[in-house]
Amino acid sequence: MTANECIIGRRSIRSFTEQPVSHELIRKIVETASYAPSWKNTQITRYIAVEGEKKKALAKCTSLYPGNGVIMEQAPMVIAVTAVTKRSGYERDGSFSTPKGTGWQMYDAGVASEAFCLAAFEQGLGTVIMGLFDEADAAKVLGLPEDRELVALIPIGYPTEVPAAPKRKAVDELLAFLE
Repeated sequence: MTANECIIGRRSIRSFTEQPVSHELIRKIVETASYAPSWKNTQITRYIAVEGEKKKALAKCTSLYPGNGVIMEQAPMVIAVTAVTKRSGYERDGSFSTPKGTGWQMYDAGVASEAFCLAAFEQGLGTVIMGLFDEADAAKVLGLPEDRELVALIPIGYPTEVPAAPKRKAVDELLAFLE
C-alpha cells in the first residue's frame, strides 16, 4: 500500500467486529507510529491499550457525547493517547520556545495519533479518533501520572464496514500561493 493509498483510503470507523486485536499487532502499530515527528524529537506521545473491564469503565466517561461510549463498548480495544507534559515546545529552563505555548504538545500528539491510525489501517484495522470525553474521569480510570495528559481515545478493531469518503474541499479552497 502506498502512502497515498493509505491516506486516501483510511476512514473513521465506528463499528467493529468482535474479533480481538492481538497485542503483538498493537506493538507493531506503535512501533511504526513512533516514527512520527515531534518537537526537537521529544517523542512525548504514549499509548495505553485498554481492554475488558477498564475499557467498559472508560466508555462510561463519555457523558459529553454518549455515542462515543457506545462505539468504545463494542470495539475490542481502545487506545488512550497521552502526552508527557512540559516537554514539547519548551526549552530546558522550562520556558516556552514559541508563543504557541502548550500548543506544540497537542500538535505532536495529533501527528502521532494520525500516524497510529494510518499504521493500523495498513494492517487492516479501523480506528476513529475521539476527543469528546470527560478528561478527568478518564484519567482516573487510566491511572495517569501527574506528568501525563490524556489527548484522545481511539477505538480500534476490525471494521464491520468501511464508509465512503465524505466530500472533500477543492484544492483551490485549501491552497494559496504567495510570491
